[in-house]
Amino acid sequence: MNWRQWMRQIGAVLRLELKKALFSRRAWWIYLLAAAPVVLCGAHALVMTQKRAWHGMAEDNIAFAAIYHIFYLRLGIFFGCVGIFMNLFRGEVLDKTLHYYLLAPIRREVLVVGKYLAGLAAAGAYFILSTAASCLLISSHFGEAYRDFLLRGPGLQHLGWYLTVTALAVIGYGGVFLLMGLLFRNPMIPAGLVMVWETNNWLLPAAAQKVSVIFYLTNLTPVPVPPKGPLAILAVTPDPVSAWLAIPGLLLVALTLVVLAALKARRLQISYAD
Repeated sequence: MNWRQWMRQIGAVLRLELKKALFSRRAWWIYLLAAAPVVLCGAHALVMTQKRAWHGMAEDNIAFAAIYHIFYLRLGIFFGCVGIFMNLFRGEVLDKTLHYYLLAPIRREVLVVGKYLAGLAAAGAYFILSTAASCLLISSHFGEAYRDFLLRGPGLQHLGWYLTVTALAVIGYGGVFLLMGLLFRNPMIPAGLVMVWETNNWLLPAAAQKVSVIFYLTNLTPVPVPPKGPLAILAVTPDPVSAWLAIPGLLLVALTLVVLAALKARRLQISYAD
């Protein structure tokens, strides 16, 4: 089989899986995750328009950075990727439909790549659009001053970095949870362990922090959010990693995870009685 046939098969799997990921009944809560910060930022802009803003754009930039670090990276994108990528194979097992793919004349590696790309497209559609809408809405009540900030200031650059980090988060976490969905019968337990590791990463030693996805993502965000609260004194701040290392590193890790998932899929055997 040549590369053209493989690409056609990947495209066929991608189209089929994308419909499932976007319109499945299991996806309703991911819509809510993606919509929540958009509603919050839109409501903020609407209220401030009515009451006249009593703060500056700098405060809004810091507020959005906090929303992005706390909600998007540690909750929204993380759990969205859990729901999308773990169900790429586990969902088929629960629906008792995976055997149709396994009986088809298609290489397992092609199936994994097609499903992964569908997961990327779906998660990207949810969270890249959500990030863009939230970022553009939160300070929209400043009117002309906000347009100047976007077009003549650093606004569009900040937006570009937020969208880049969102895409990298989907790519990285997607690879992690795709592999987990193939390795574990009940992947929610290891997913919970990954959540604890990623969420509390800032409390770990500097060397341990680098064995995570969140460390490299937070290094790329345009507005840093230092730890606050009683545990802030325990936070460890390692040397930042440049974008030239962080971006290729995340992509390489994701590629490695997808290759491991493809190798696992080669030996995949299913039993709906499990």
